[in-house]
Amino acid sequence: MIERYTLPEMKEVWSEETKLRTWLKVELAIVDALAREGRIPKSAARAIAKHARYSPRRVNQIEDVIKHDMLAFVEAVGENLGPASRYFHMGVTSSDILDTALALLLRDATGLLVEELEAVKRSVGKLARRHRHTLVVGRTHGMHAEPTTLGLKFTVWYNDLGRSIARIERAAREVEVGKISGAVGNYSHLSPRTEEIALGSLGLKAERPATQVVQRDRHADYVACLAVAASSMERIALEVRHLQRTEVAEMEEPFERGQKGSSSMPHKRNPITLERICGLARVARANAMAAIENVALWHERDISHSSVERVILPDTTTMVHYMARNLRRVLDGLRIDAARMAENLELTKGRIYSQRLMLALAEAGWDRRRAYEKVQRLAEEAEVAGRHLREMAIEDDDIAGLLGKKAVVKIFDPHFYGRYTDQILRGAGVLPGARVGRKNRRKRA
Repeated sequence: MIERYTLPEMKEVWSEETKLRTWLKVELAIVDALAREGRIPKSAARAIAKHARYSPRRVNQIEDVIKHDMLAFVEAVGENLGPASRYFHMGVTSSDILDTALALLLRDATGLLVEELEAVKRSVGKLARRHRHTLVVGRTHGMHAEPTTLGLKFTVWYNDLGRSIARIERAAREVEVGKISGAVGNYSHLSPRTEEIALGSLGLKAERPATQVVQRDRHADYVACLAVAASSMERIALEVRHLQRTEVAEMEEPFERGQKGSSSMPHKRNPITLERICGLARVARANAMAAIENVALWHERDISHSSVERVILPDTTTMVHYMARNLRRVLDGLRIDAARMAENLELTKGRIYSQRLMLALAEAGWDRRRAYEKVQRLAEEAEVAGRHLREMAIEDDDIAGLLGKKAVVKIFDPHFYGRYTDQILRGAGVLPGARVGRKNRRKRA
């Protein structure tokens, strides 16, 4: 991933130095397992543990000649081991080291990812609690629908993020898998016990059965879950972008002192961070397709997946990590204009209360179709006349005569639409208290 979208912590995970250090960690775990099994002298294992070292420069020098990165690493380390070098990388194939080390790197990357996504979720939860009774117009098809609360909007995001975190954690467990079973996965030169000891010391499960590689459906699932998380963050970013439009002006991403929005128009405050998040989500989804393409390999393995993974695994984890950090920054500094929301709530002059008016007529005895057509016609007349639907309803003899004028006025109270907000927030875990349906589940049990 380019430096522009890379944060230092994730950069360290995918650095060349970390990769080589992790390869050595796996190699030493295998040496230790062989010694514990009695396959190699314990003195040799101790000597290897003491003297195993490498110079990245020397690894690169060897690779320039032999064109094989793992063998270059093995030779560079072996130069420092003396007679014990014959026990280093003994009985294993390159993928035993590569795939097992990859599992360790993905575990570290996942830890950083989940930490950032949890922080975003906490930020959303704070917004949901703070604005749980802030009224805002709900929109469907981009059009004004009915009043709702900002707290409910944020709570939807809160749960969305929670599902993404759970997916990533589940998928991460699936890729935290190594293999030390040789060139075609049949333990021809090692034993399942060697693998068990080595992987156990690394905190990994074993791919059983394996081919030459850990199976790539695991990694496809993992990258797909990252792509879904990226899409969930894009969903948030896209919503705020829409609400930042000049015509709407209900929310705005932070605009820092000294920041400039346009090279030509000094007045501009553009949602550039949110737009960047939306753009990177597209790359994450494209990478998920590449990961799926990696599932089908020839026979016990070909190397077509390797070049792809060298790009998509570091890039996707790095992107999603970056997206989460920046989204949290936006949410923590989000500018919310409740007064503008109240103005927009009245843009249709009451037509957003049409369903409640229709239902009131139906509950009072009218046929639903008659009620629908009556309110639809009245709403159209109110729009043409530029009048409030409430006033038109009060003046309508059929409606006022059936419901009464005071009842008609109550229909146009926006707070009616937020009466279950706290209950919904408790059910989602945003507010403390029992989750929705828990009491009923106990009764059924």
